[in-house]
Amino acid sequence: MIEQTTRDVGLVVASHGRHVVVETPEGRRVICHPRGKKSQAVVGDRVLWQASRDEGTVEKVVERRNLLYRQDEIRTKSFAANLDQVLVLVAADPEFSSSQLARALIAAEDAQITPVIALNKSDLAEPFARAWSRLGPYRRMGYAVLPLALRSDDPERQRQLLLERLQGRTTLVLGPSGAGKSTLINLLVPGALAATGEISRALNSGKHTTTSTNWYWVDEARTTALIDSPGFQEFGLHHIPPARLAGLMPDLAAHAGACRFYNCSHLHEPGCDVLAAVRDDEAPESIAPHRHQIYRDLYAELSAPPRY
Repeated sequence: MIEQTTRDVGLVVASHGRHVVVETPEGRRVICHPRGKKSQAVVGDRVLWQASRDEGTVEKVVERRNLLYRQDEIRTKSFAANLDQVLVLVAADPEFSSSQLARALIAAEDAQITPVIALNKSDLAEPFARAWSRLGPYRRMGYAVLPLALRSDDPERQRQLLLERLQGRTTLVLGPSGAGKSTLINLLVPGALAATGEISRALNSGKHTTTSTNWYWVDEARTTALIDSPGFQEFGLHHIPPARLAGLMPDLAAHAGACRFYNCSHLHEPGCDVLAAVRDDEAPESIAPHRHQIYRDLYAELSAPPRY
């Protein structure tokens, strides 16, 4: 039984429904429940918690530096808090969704969290070449894009490539199912997913481990952390006003301030510098047509009246 008479500060390292796992500064992990009916704590939060028999209760969430989340018309889904960066992992095969990738990057920009793109399966020559070409506009925007082969014959090289980007940071690994997130986590933290399964059984949640979000320490000094999140099929951005959208897309933002009208929607107005820059070439100042189409689709989605 844990003996504790005052509230202590802990780190939320796992989230399973209403339950969370809190890690103490000494490294002990305790299953905790929210004080009220709804849990406000997410992985990465610093919380004040208090022991209750052999478990604990979350009393308060300490103020966050940031929070990455998505929001559709009905509900909000929080990924994690207090992040240094987001690693958006996509694969050369199966073909990734440009819209999903753009949505994840926009959410990171909105939360002022550094995004990094990683393209897995560089060992598949032709699919990788096509995917790498599709990521050309993102490289020209200044995003870091890492080529990976997570199931290669040289796992140590892949590990070092990742550690160059992850060292000393807290990183959320985000991406669709099948991109290789589990492989990446196990490469950097051997046995991590088995440990996650043990936590799930302890919580008796009755859910697959992929539905939970979990924090892993990469090093013994606990300076480098990975957060694994469930794969997603949809990524709602309903928390972002349409007028702010262009400013969160670097290729559009570079032109949005030079339009004739201050409230330009960048869809049809004369004198729109964004529309003038839309062309299918590789010039650094160009906006790829498919990127502007993503903007059009998102603008329409965010401008539509609620359906409920």
